[in-house]
Amino acid sequence: MECIVLTALNEWFGNHIYITYLLIFIFMSYVYNKVFRTRKLPVLKTAIVYLLMAIGSIMLLGFQLVGLPIVLCLTVAISLMFLVRIRYFIEKRTGSGNPE
Repeated sequence: MECIVLTALNEWFGNHIYITYLLIFIFMSYVYNKVFRTRKLPVLKTAIVYLLMAIGSIMLLGFQLVGLPIVLCLTVAISLMFLVRIRYFIEKRTGSGNPE
């Protein structure tokens, strides 16, 4: 059953290349902004970073079209990031953090 679903998803992503590319780029940008960006960069450096992410998204789109589940993996990564964010919110709200 799950193989049929993954095959259908890969087929849909293969038929909608522009939407797939946009999803990959948005997911990569979100992960970059929440995990890897430590401080604000100047405008030119930020533009270079996003240009390189756009080029990397093309490469990942190629992997997705070959059959690797890139969009699914990015979705799982973002879902785990949301779970960690919710956990931190609940810990802060209840005040039961580690007393270090």
